[in-house]
Amino acid sequence: MKNLKSCLFIGLSFLMTATTFAQSHFNILNAKTPDEIGKVPVERQIADQDTPLAYWHIDDRDVLWSKIVWEHIDLNQRINLPLYFPIDTTYVVSDRRSLFYTLLNGIKKGKIKEVYEDSFFKSRMSVKDIEQRMVRVDTSDYAFELLNSGETNIQDDIDVTRIQAQDIDGYQIKGIWYFDRLQGEMKYRMLAIAPMAPDVQILGREDMQSDESLPLFWVYYPSARQVLHESSVFNEKNPRASITFDDLLNARRFSALILREQNMYGNRAISDYIQGNATQQVLESERIKEHIRNKELDMWNY
Repeated sequence: MKNLKSCLFIGLSFLMTATTFAQSHFNILNAKTPDEIGKVPVERQIADQDTPLAYWHIDDRDVLWSKIVWEHIDLNQRINLPLYFPIDTTYVVSDRRSLFYTLLNGIKKGKIKEVYEDSFFKSRMSVKDIEQRMVRVDTSDYAFELLNSGETNIQDDIDVTRIQAQDIDGYQIKGIWYFDRLQGEMKYRMLAIAPMAPDVQILGREDMQSDESLPLFWVYYPSARQVLHESSVFNEKNPRASITFDDLLNARRFSALILREQNMYGNRAISDYIQGNATQQVLESERIKEHIRNKELDMWNY
């Protein structure tokens, strides 16, 4: 019995220690008391006041070939999970949030201002416009009766449904592949990113169901780089060496499927000319991807 209590005590102590470490790993090696764990040292604060690596200037005359593509990042794939988690922020440090939370929080605080309805940047969106796409208010018949009778306190009879981080099932991205004549290689530059989620009007309803996901908003990526640079991503291979969302996206450390390419048919999507056959759509996506890869090799043929 005594041994059992000892084992339970050791296990509980280990769990508490692991929870503390999970909350933050800052200053662990230098902390003199547990209260100092998680406090960012002054030296680290100064080092963190940096900016994302600036894009180099590209002269249009140095771009020998380019193609704009739209892709879908499926958050059900394991390699893309760092973009989805954490959705429960109880036991993680304050600078670790999901990509959706990071983008939405940056928009609400005014740090990300270039937000649009589509990937062609034609119509801007305000915070109010985004809220309308993310929130549904259901008022019961009884609540309407109370309103008609002059009652104003009907909060208990109103159901509010809001799209949360766990409802995001993917991202659509728009980017450009181009061949840089000066560096002699193919490069990629992300132009826009959009979180995908089910339509809030049918979310959670049993009488209305659909597998289709819609973009909530499109963010012009260069305008969001500083915000994404300030938020870290969990590194599964080495939790101590975290990276930022900006590093991850610019390095294309994700798996994506091409949905459409820049073409003479009005940039039509693959699903527009290959309908009802998911396998053929995937093969067409891979064909476009292979064409882009081969284009770099073709540039070196004399």
